Amino acid sequence: MASNVQIELWQAEKVATQSTAGQAPNGIRFAAWGETRVPEADLEHLVGAVPATMSAALANRAYYFVPLAIADTGETMVAPSYSVELGDRAICHRNAAFGTTEAVFISTRLVEDRFGLAFEFFINVAHNFVAVAGVPDTFSSLVWSQAEAQVRGESSQDAWETRRRAQDPRSGKAIDERARNSFFEAAFSDALAVYMLSLAVDFDYHDLREREYPLLAAPALAERLRHVANLFPANLNYEFQIHYRRKG
Repeated sequence: MASNVQIELWQAEKVATQSTAGQAPNGIRFAAWGETRVPEADLEHLVGAVPATMSAALANRAYYFVPLAIADTGETMVAPSYSVELGDRAICHRNAAFGTTEAVFISTRLVEDRFGLAFEFFINVAHNFVAVAGVPDTFSSLVWSQAEAQVRGESSQDAWETRRRAQDPRSGKAIDERARNSFFEAAFSDALAVYMLSLAVDFDYHDLREREYPLLAAPALAERLRHVANLFPANLNYEFQIHYRRKG
């Protein structure tokens, strides 16, 4: 295996120059560079799962799938291949701006399976979309009604913490509006990401579980996902389905 001494790091801008991002049929700009070990067909299927109706808000974004995006440098650096040493220095993604383009460099070699890579890509897409388009009032109303009903759990650590702060009686206010808005953004980003993940990969909902917070009750998440699916219908050749496991 090559060592980090033998692998020259590249500046992100140089990578972007030498691997011009193409545009998928849904309008999403992306490129692969280096030894990603992701088949081209798999990458195209992944990117193609982003609903075309979201692409306008992502027009200034470009997604670069690279072996490793390095975390411990002042500027965004990318490794063309993998080594254990560089893997220890890498991060799931790094952002960089080139003129009017906001680039996201996603590490493909830090995840062990297609599920992990897909979720990393979709959570980035979701956050990027929400930063531009915001949260629909209808979705905010839905998730707040669930919070008021004390539905168990949440869809991520951020959603869990911001929902808790929004409803914290110790704040001296009935509702912490700043925390509530942050909750709406986190919950919508999560729902978008899980929805797109479901279009691209078959997975068990409990694969999303993290230890720090209780996972949102499945019926509540299903309600959120159906709402998102109505807002952003799946592209041709992609299908949204929810299957409940029957108790034996």
